[in-house]
Amino acid sequence: MASVPHSRTSPALRSTGRPATSPAGRRWTLFCLSLSLALAMAAALLGAPAATAEVQHPRQQWMRESTAGLFLHWGMFTAPRHVDCEAWEHDVTAGGWSADYWIDEARKLGASYIVLATFHSRLGYARPWPSKIPGSCSTERDFLGELVNAGKAKGIKVELYMTDDPQWHNEVPGVQTLDSDAYSAYKGEKVDLTTREGFGRFSYDQFFEVMENYPDLAGFWIDNDNEYWESHHLYEQIRAKRPSWLLTNNNEDTPIMDTVSNEQKTGMTPAYDYPSAAFTPMPRISEGDYKLPTSGDWWYDGKDHPVDFRLSTGRYITNAGSSMKSLMAETAMVNGRFPPSQQEYNDFMADWTAPIRSSLQGTEGGGYMYGGMQPGFWNDGAHGVVTVRPGARTQYVHVLTRPGTDLVRLRDNGYRATKVTDVRTGKAMAFSQSGGYLTILGIADWDPYDTVFKVDTDGRQRSYYPQNSLRATASSAATGHPAADVVDGSHENYWDSDGKLPASVTIDLGSRRKATSLAVNQREWSPTHARSTFGRPEDSARIKDYAVSTSDDGRHWRTVRSGALPSARGVQFIDIGERTARYLELDVRNTWAGPQAPDFLGRLRIDEIKVAHGAPVSGSAQVPLEAESRSNDREGGVRTSECGACSGSSRLVGFGGGARNSVTFRDVTAAEAGNYRIQFDHTAGSATSLSVRVNGAAAVDVAVPAGNPDVPGSTAVPVPLVAGANTVEVFSREARGPGLDRIAVGPLPPASYVPKTTMTVDPHGLQWVGAGQQSVKVTAKLRLDADDILDGVQLAPKVPAGWSVEGGPATASSMRLGETLEASWTLTSPPGADVASTTVPVTAAFLTLGTPHEVTQSVGVRPRPADRVFMREAEDSRNTLGTAGQTGCSPCSGGEKVRNIGGSAAADVRFPDVTVDRAGTYTLFIDYTVNGDRSFLVSVNDGAPVEAAVSGIGNSTPTTTTVPVTLAAGANTIRIYNDEESAPDLDRLSLGQP
Repeated sequence: MASVPHSRTSPALRSTGRPATSPAGRRWTLFCLSLSLALAMAAALLGAPAATAEVQHPRQQWMRESTAGLFLHWGMFTAPRHVDCEAWEHDVTAGGWSADYWIDEARKLGASYIVLATFHSRLGYARPWPSKIPGSCSTERDFLGELVNAGKAKGIKVELYMTDDPQWHNEVPGVQTLDSDAYSAYKGEKVDLTTREGFGRFSYDQFFEVMENYPDLAGFWIDNDNEYWESHHLYEQIRAKRPSWLLTNNNEDTPIMDTVSNEQKTGMTPAYDYPSAAFTPMPRISEGDYKLPTSGDWWYDGKDHPVDFRLSTGRYITNAGSSMKSLMAETAMVNGRFPPSQQEYNDFMADWTAPIRSSLQGTEGGGYMYGGMQPGFWNDGAHGVVTVRPGARTQYVHVLTRPGTDLVRLRDNGYRATKVTDVRTGKAMAFSQSGGYLTILGIADWDPYDTVFKVDTDGRQRSYYPQNSLRATASSAATGHPAADVVDGSHENYWDSDGKLPASVTIDLGSRRKATSLAVNQREWSPTHARSTFGRPEDSARIKDYAVSTSDDGRHWRTVRSGALPSARGVQFIDIGERTARYLELDVRNTWAGPQAPDFLGRLRIDEIKVAHGAPVSGSAQVPLEAESRSNDREGGVRTSECGACSGSSRLVGFGGGARNSVTFRDVTAAEAGNYRIQFDHTAGSATSLSVRVNGAAAVDVAVPAGNPDVPGSTAVPVPLVAGANTVEVFSREARGPGLDRIAVGPLPPASYVPKTTMTVDPHGLQWVGAGQQSVKVTAKLRLDADDILDGVQLAPKVPAGWSVEGGPATASSMRLGETLEASWTLTSPPGADVASTTVPVTAAFLTLGTPHEVTQSVGVRPRPADRVFMREAEDSRNTLGTAGQTGCSPCSGGEKVRNIGGSAAADVRFPDVTVDRAGTYTLFIDYTVNGDRSFLVSVNDGAPVEAAVSGIGNSTPTTTTVPVTLAAGANTIRIYNDEESAPDLDRLSLGQP
C-alpha cells in the first residue's frame, strides 16, 4: 500500500530523529526536553492508582456556564477525499479557510466552544498542526494554532478531538494512512501503528506535543480509551501538566474525565428529547453530541443534507433543560465553509435565540438538583422543559410541543408564582395556581419551536417540610448509600436498595403531621426507556409500580395510594390527599427495566424524597371549565366539596342516580364542527363511571377506575362538537358516582399518534428449524409506557396459512400506564412437509380515543440448511448476552448482530442448549463482522477455549470462520468471549455434521 505523505521534515530528522540546528530546531530541543520531563513524570505515575472523579472543579466553570458547542469533523478525507497531505493542505488554503469563520458561526449557535475532530480514524488521522512526530498526515500551516488564537480573541474555547482507534488505517484501498516505518525510525524501535498498542504509543506522543505547543487550548475530547494511555497514566499526566484543561470522553463515564458525552441518541419520544437517552446524573457535566444534518456522515460527504429545524431546536432546548451541553456537529467543506442548509440554520439560530437568551445562559435544568418546576409531558399533549436561575426565584417554562388548548398546566414543585411573562413578547400572562399545579392561561402567541414564559417565584418550596426535620429508614440499602440520603438535602447522595425489589423506604415526620404528597427525585443514572446504544443494552431504572402507606406507630399501616409512575426524568409526584400520620412508606414493587439490560434490572436509586403538607395558591385567573364554576348549572344533590389536590382546591360531588344529579357546562366552544377530545378529571375511591351528554344527544358512558378518593385521575373520550357554543352535561348512572374536578376540551390527537408501548415477543431472532413438521412456542407481552388509555386491547399471532395455533387471543377492556397484557401460543407447521420460510406477526390491536391502531413484532422461522445440525442467531432471546448487546445490521442474518463482546469477562455471549445427538468433534461456523484484527475465544461447557482470530475491513460485511469443538451428547453451552480485548461482532453460530 502507498503511505500518505505526512509532515515535511528535514533530511536530518528523517535519518537521525533529531532536527538540524535552527530556530525551529531549538524549539524542537525544548520540546524534547519537556517530553523527557513528562516521560519521567509518567514513570513516577506508573505505580500510582488511577485518579478518581472530580465531579466539580473550578476548571469546569466555563463549561458549566456554556449552553452549546460546535463539533467539527474536518480532515483529509473531507469530500472530495484527498490521499496526499500536501495536496489537501494546499486546497484548504487556496479555498480561503479562515479560523474566524468557524468562530463566528459558533457564536451564531450560542456555542461557547469548538471541538475540532481532524485526528480522526475516518478522516485520515490528519493533524492540522506542524507536528515533529512522523506517522500520519501533518500540515505545515498551523490551523489548530490559528483556531485557538481566533477563539481566544472572541471568547470561544477550543478542544481537540483525539481518537483511540487505528482500525481504519487502510479504509481506502491501496492507501495506508498510518506510517509505521516513519514512526519506528523516530522511536528507534519497531512500532506497528495499526495495532492498538502501537497506535496508543503514537497518539500518546501527540498529547504531549499538543500540551507543549498550545497552552491556550481548552482540553481534549477523547473518543474512547486506549489501553496504552491508561497503563501509562496519560490522563493523570494531563492533569499535572495542564491542570486547567478539560477532559471529555465519548459514551463512557470515565472517572477522571470532566465531561461525559452522549453520541447521536435517537428513538426518543418526543424525538427531540435528547436527555431521556442520557445516563449521567447531575452535577457531573454531560454533553449531547449530535449531527445537525439529518442524514449523511459526521463529515462533509459532498452533499448538502437538510437540517431539521424542529428536531435541532428541540434538542438544543431540552438539553439546556437538563443542564446538558449541546455539541452540534456540522460538516465543514474542504475550505471550511458550511453547506447552504447548515449556514441557513446558523443564521436562523442567531436571530431565533436572541430574545430567549436570558432563559438559556446562566441557567440550569429545572426539576432536578437545582430546583424548579416539573419538566416533561404536561396537559393536552404539551411537552417542555424548565430552566432556572440560581435559587430558582426566576424560572423559565419552555413549551416545545404546544398543547391542543390555549393553556399550559404543569406541576409547581412547591414554588409560589408571583408573575408570569411571555419572554418573546414581554406580555404579562394570566395564571392560576392551586392543587400543586401552575396554569398559564390565554396563550395566543405560540412560537413554532419554543414558547417561553418567565415565572417569577418567591424561590422557596414553602409547602414542603424541611429535609433536616425528616428521618428515613429502608428495607435494604447498599453500603455507602443508606436510606438517610433521601432526606439529607443533597442530590449528590442517594439511597440504593442494593439490587433488591420490592424495596421500601419509610419517612418519619417526627410526630403526627399533615401530608399531601411526595416529591421524588430518582437518580438520573439510566435512560428513561429501553434502547441499545452502540450495542450496549440500556433501560430505565425508574420506579414503575408503587404503593404509599401511612402509619401513626410504624406497625399498623394503611395503603393510601398505589399505581404506576411514568418513566421520566426530573421530579415525580405522588399525591395522597390530605393525610395525618407520623410515618409514610413508599413501597417500590418494580422498576421499568427489563432483563435484557442487566446493569439496570432491579436497581433502585433515589436522590431525594420531599414531603408536602399543602400546595401554593396564587393568581387571580380562573382555569376554564372548572366543575365548581358558578357559570355551570347544577341539578339535584351535586355540590361543592373541598379538595386540596384539585384544580381550584374544590370539586363537585353528589353524582349518582342518573341525570337528576348533574352538572351542565355551557359555552364549551369549538372553532369548527368535528370530533374533539374531552377529558374528565375525577376522584373515586372505587371503580365507577360517568356519563356525558353533548348538545342533548345520547349519553356516552365513561369508565372511571378506582383510585384515591381525594386525588384526581383523568379519563378522556371523543365527542362531537358543533362550531361555536356547546353544552356538556355530566352525570353518573351508578348509585354513587365519582367526584368531578374539571373538564378539558381539545382537538383529537392526529391519526398518526400511537401511545408509546413496549411489545416483547419471545423468541427473538430468526428461528432455524430442522426437517419435517415443527412447533414453535411464542410468548408476547404488551406494556403501555405512556400516561394514556388503550381500549379494546387484543394480543394474538396472525397464523400463516396451513399452520395451526394452540391458544387464543389475550384481551383487556382497557389498559393504563404501566399495565401489561401477556399470552403464549404454540404454532405448528403443516404436516407432511418441511417448514418453508415463514414470518409470524404477533399483533396488538387497540383503540385510542376511538381510533384503531396496531403494533406488531414478528417471529421469523427458517429451514435449517441440510449440512447443519444446529443454527442460532447471536441475538436469539435464548442466549445470554452479559454486557454485550444487540444492534442493527442489515446484511446480517436476521438483520441484527451482537456488539461490544470482549474487554471484560461480563461482555460475552452464552449459547445454552446447543443440543446434538451424539458426542464428538464438530465444526463450529462463526458468522461475524469485524474491522481490523480481532479474536473470539470459544469455550464449550466452560472448558479450555479455542481462539478464532479473524481480520476484516469496515465491520459491515458478514464473514464466516470455523473452529473445531468437542461436544457432549445432549445439551451443551457455548461461550463466545474475549476477556482481555475487544472481539468481533457476532452474527450467528452453526454446527456442521460431525
